[in-house]
Amino acid sequence: MVAEANLTRDHKRLEDDLAARRYFAKFDRITRLLVSVAGAMEADRSLSRRDTGVLAGYVNAISASFRALSLKYLVSGRVDGLLAKHLTIDLHESGFPIYQELASMANDAAQAALHLRGIAAVAEIKDEMIRQIVGAREIPTRLQYALSQRLYYETLAKGGLYWPQMHPTAQWLADLPKGRRSYLLHWAVYDSQLNVPVVYLLEAEDSGRRALPLDQGRWPQVQAHLLAQSLGGLKLVTIAGGFDADFDDLHPKRLRRIHLGPMYSSVYTLQTGPIREVLEEAHAPEGEDWALAWAVEELESERVEWEKGWFSQTERQVFRLDPFSGRGADLGATRLARSIILPQRPFQVLAEKDPEGFREVRKFVVGREGRVLVYN
Repeated sequence: MVAEANLTRDHKRLEDDLAARRYFAKFDRITRLLVSVAGAMEADRSLSRRDTGVLAGYVNAISASFRALSLKYLVSGRVDGLLAKHLTIDLHESGFPIYQELASMANDAAQAALHLRGIAAVAEIKDEMIRQIVGAREIPTRLQYALSQRLYYETLAKGGLYWPQMHPTAQWLADLPKGRRSYLLHWAVYDSQLNVPVVYLLEAEDSGRRALPLDQGRWPQVQAHLLAQSLGGLKLVTIAGGFDADFDDLHPKRLRRIHLGPMYSSVYTLQTGPIREVLEEAHAPEGEDWALAWAVEELESERVEWEKGWFSQTERQVFRLDPFSGRGADLGATRLARSIILPQRPFQVLAEKDPEGFREVRKFVVGREGRVLVYN
């Protein structure tokens, strides 16, 4: 009963159609701005061009998923009975749809072709809507619902969306001495506990005989291993150490985990501490009453040690942990960088209040015409 009560307090259904549309419009703007933020990070060399391209791909997939969800729930609040459904979001330290929304959408995508065969074409539905409006002088609510579902399944069928699991992909980086190859492995998940998208970037050296993406003996195992370890509760040193131990001919050199969230809004979420005061005191107009935080955890290999076996020795990585005040052992990473993107008015309040917890947070401020300015 306690768990159910907590679930109710943490989650909220957007039952007001207008509020839901504003919510989706807000995220449409945020995801477009994130691509600009990635470009700004590339300009100051926080990200490489390759990193920017990878991250932009996941951000675009998130945007596509939000567009699909907006179609799914476009009219569902106006119909009666079992068809009446509403988007559910996580109010606390997320602001994103709950995990079950993406899981349900993934199930819908697997059967999109079946649904499309059972729903009339867009032109047919629109013709029927006109006849009902002109002839019967009625609002064609059920036809509007049918049209929204048709467009929803068409969007799912096109692909390119962000799913609960985005399976690992390997990009070649370089050929190295002694026949080694360097790869960037990237994948993503939708964290079921935090309800935020999480992207992983792993730079690894391959000393195997066959190139990793072409090795059917290793590549499927690598993909399964990485997805199984993509849990928010695991430290990066645990993930990288397990990978290093399980694959003798793959050597993790740099692992990053990017949390794309939470999103804070004085209208849609509940927050505590300085960010709540900032959003409340900003009195920002609709569309500018938000802030999106994200964090980049990074783990680097410091040196190599050799583990002796009966007939051979195996290369093992020793990872560099944050040396300050023992924080690295607790963090399980080399460093942690936190950032926030927010419109101009909330930033002005944040700058005036200057709360201690935000002094080391990098600020990306949305200026006029969507230009992103960087403040360290």
